[in-house]
Amino acid sequence: MTNRYAGRRRLVAAGAAAIVVSLAALGPSSVVASSHREAPLIASDPAADNTDLYAFVSPERPGYMTMIANWIPFEEPDGGPNFYPFATDAAYRINVDSDGDAKPDAVFRWTFTNVDKRGTSTFLYNNGPVTSLDDENLLFRQTYTLETSFDGGPFRTRIKDAPVAPSRIGAASMPDYQKLRDQATIQLDGGWKLFAGQADDPFFLDLRVFDLLYGGDLSETGQDTLAGYNVNSIAIQVPFKDVALNGNAQRNPVVGIWSTTERSRSRIADGPSPGDRVQVSRLGNPLVNEVVVPAGLKDAFNSISPDKDAGIPAVVKRVTDPELPQVIEKVYGVKAPATPRNDLVEIFLTGITTKAGGPIKADLNSQLNNQDVRAARFRPSEMLRLNLSVPVAGKPERLGVLAGDLQGFPNGRRLTDDAVDIAVQAVEGAAQSGKLVDALATGDKVDSNDNAFGEVFPYVALPNQGAVNAGNRGSSARSAPSTDPSVGSGSLGSGSVGSGSLGSGSVGAGSDGSNPEAAPDLAPASDSSMLPNGSAVIFGVGGVGALLIALTVWWLMKRRKRAYDDDPTVRF
Repeated sequence: MTNRYAGRRRLVAAGAAAIVVSLAALGPSSVVASSHREAPLIASDPAADNTDLYAFVSPERPGYMTMIANWIPFEEPDGGPNFYPFATDAAYRINVDSDGDAKPDAVFRWTFTNVDKRGTSTFLYNNGPVTSLDDENLLFRQTYTLETSFDGGPFRTRIKDAPVAPSRIGAASMPDYQKLRDQATIQLDGGWKLFAGQADDPFFLDLRVFDLLYGGDLSETGQDTLAGYNVNSIAIQVPFKDVALNGNAQRNPVVGIWSTTERSRSRIADGPSPGDRVQVSRLGNPLVNEVVVPAGLKDAFNSISPDKDAGIPAVVKRVTDPELPQVIEKVYGVKAPATPRNDLVEIFLTGITTKAGGPIKADLNSQLNNQDVRAARFRPSEMLRLNLSVPVAGKPERLGVLAGDLQGFPNGRRLTDDAVDIAVQAVEGAAQSGKLVDALATGDKVDSNDNAFGEVFPYVALPNQGAVNAGNRGSSARSAPSTDPSVGSGSLGSGSVGSGSLGSGSVGAGSDGSNPEAAPDLAPASDSSMLPNGSAVIFGVGGVGALLIALTVWWLMKRRKRAYDDDPTVRF
């Protein structure tokens, strides 16, 4: 087509492409997103969205640490036909700081590649039952490359073309998904174990906290908002010596961990993305960017590295004078603790240590407790900190440190730790007072995950299958709530921190509440007898399709006539 309309269309297309590239070139401030959609721009890039980070001493493998990082929130199991691949133009990282300068001393970086056999022949993800990761019926799969860098050195490839566990389509397509999970769980020389693929979202909570704190009277609690949803997980298990300062976990047992996603600074939707990568998401402690950082700073927070945190007064102030206790005081009349909140500085920015002069009289999980750390180089920063020397608890308490279980959050984070209930009590001063706030003792009444966690690596539960919102179409094929006795049974109503209280000054001293209620049937009745004669066909699926086709044809004909009137040479 050589008329003026063709030229106009080419000009518009070129202008649109230039705008996209220009906006992307502005860097992280224009594309950042992180952690269960809490940053304003998250909806534009879910594949880069960090949801949760976990780090803990491997309970079945002494001398090894496990780190699990999750991406892509609210994966509906029935979300075909493309389902939920990792982004191929992004780099997914887990970072470890061992010397306390808030810069990574160990970096684990994953990049992903598509193996897509569908082409123009089919829309299907698979064209028959999939019994292995190399099954010819699996038409779309992914592989990954893992690279590592230590002490600022160049990246080294540890494995290439490693298999990714695919999205779980359903029982007909994947009759034995556990087998696929097992094939995607691999071990490298040196003892490292790796997994990448889909999993059940392990975070459990009632997100109605944002409805003015559970309805203003704790009436909106007990519903696990994330039940039935999946995430994409990356898990790695490494020996202590590979992450501890100077390779010595006895002298230097504390490490700090955070996960990030990087995108190319300039992104092109339908082609390669050249240029340097920039950080577009970040996650350390749970809930920090959701309930500590204000809306106007969320995107900026996701774009910076931890070593810059202490230099931003607006971020530090949200820790020393947090908003959440003020909201709780306004809604429930529970007086907010006095500020400045130096106890929260220890929990979120320095780790818990007597060496920083804070109010919590214990040495738990600050890199300042490492013998080879130079205090002059230490930098307060937000990250998840873990003391590798704390012995594994026989039965994890869901309230972690607040229940006397020093292996739990905020000392690292295990899958079973009840992050929401712990965080609410912490901001109310429980870590320094040694007592839980009775008025909030019941928490959100979601005390465990809907699916049982595994006892061995990679620990995360298998992905859910079946619709989250089953409505009146019958129940979903979701797995049953957890009955695993290893799930912590500590009660928020105990009113006491317990025998392993933080005030003991020593590191070494040291009911699952599932909600089986059936979901209410909220789907409206579809009684066509209530409609005028003939209306039912209009509102049926076929009727809607026919109506849309008719409207489209009418619009095209009208558009063609209008263009032809302007220029008789136009052809469509």
